Amino acid sequence: MTTRLECTDLSGGRGSATAFRNVDLTVEAGSVLALLGPNGAGKTTLLLTLSGLLAPQGGTIAVDGARLRGGRPAAANAAGIVLVPDNRALFTTLTVEENIRVASRRNGPKPKSLLETFPALEKRWTLPAGALSGGEQQMLVMARALIQQPRVLLIDELSMGLAPLIVEDLFNTVSAIAADHQCAVILVEQHVNLALEVADAAAVLNRGRIVLRGDAKELAASPERLESAYLGTAEAEVAAAAATSGSAAS
Repeated sequence: MTTRLECTDLSGGRGSATAFRNVDLTVEAGSVLALLGPNGAGKTTLLLTLSGLLAPQGGTIAVDGARLRGGRPAAANAAGIVLVPDNRALFTTLTVEENIRVASRRNGPKPKSLLETFPALEKRWTLPAGALSGGEQQMLVMARALIQQPRVLLIDELSMGLAPLIVEDLFNTVSAIAADHQCAVILVEQHVNLALEVADAAAVLNRGRIVLRGDAKELAASPERLESAYLGTAEAEVAAAAATSGSAAS
């Protein structure tokens, strides 16, 4: 498989405060990594650092083997990193089509091509984004990200404020996007079981460190390991040591 995203010994935070440290992650083309952990663990800050919105305090980030200079969002986006933020950040007075069009690239796909992935948006095409339901807005955010032809797709709290059935449909769409477009996806999510269902691999970030990682299906079958990782108990410390030595799969 092709490695799309690799970060090595990555540390970061806001200002002088460090939110995460010594993070090693590798995500292959066409795969989904569920990045899990309790609130305040540093997950969102890690995504902001990968997307260039925050400068790293140390370590490296590479896309398709090419190292990026941290803290440069335009360069990260040009390399194919696209962030779906937890606040959606839509232009609420612009129509669905206009929201997608402003994110499109020259010689890239046409906005209406996104209706193949998100057919529910067709009837909302000329409505302002602010008139959409929460689920429709999240589809629009995903469509706006997808039209940028991401090589690395970073998704922060896809399920926030949405009904469970809508969340399940969106998660299945994420899995299909990874496979169909051969992008690497990092999915930050609090709905652990749903995230593990669609992910290929998972990592738990707690107190700024990766304390557990492995195959998503295997971790889903071991809830006690996940619980100890969330709580920061002794087993998680053992897992962290294994991750640092490179013996655990990412």
